[in-house]
Amino acid sequence: MTEGTTSAAAEGADALTRLEQEGDIAADYLEGLLDIADLDGDIDMDVEADRASVSIISDSGSRDLQKLVGRDGEVLEALQELTRLAVHRETGDRSRLMLDIAGYRAKKRAELSELGAKAAAEVKSSGEPVKLRPMTPFERKVVHDAVKAAGLRSESEGEEPQRFVVVLPA
Repeated sequence: MTEGTTSAAAEGADALTRLEQEGDIAADYLEGLLDIADLDGDIDMDVEADRASVSIISDSGSRDLQKLVGRDGEVLEALQELTRLAVHRETGDRSRLMLDIAGYRAKKRAELSELGAKAAAEVKSSGEPVKLRPMTPFERKVVHDAVKAAGLRSESEGEEPQRFVVVLPA
């Protein structure tokens, strides 16, 4: 192993340790929140795509946890921001942590990937750009990834909260 390879491996291990620490801090914060709200849920931690990922899941059906998702994921987004702030308070570093509750984001990711693929297919057949509805940053990222996988490009346009994806011909 060369010196450059060794330092790259060490940096990768440091990043993984840092992301695992973020997950631990987030899990502790969320467990406290579940206790306060008197809700049952298990915390699952992982590292996905260079960011910590924390999920709250329930064996007894996720009806109670739906309160933490809210309408169109609004409460989930707010809880994610609060959890990121808790991590920032402990580490001093900005967190890109992703939070999922009762599989909401996983289901949403599948729906948005399909939307991106359909929009890409429409652009390929018509040769015209397609504008999609306004989306959250998470939603736009998933659509951009799906469009890229389909071999096309996309851009975000507009101002929050009305920012949207435009799928462009190749």
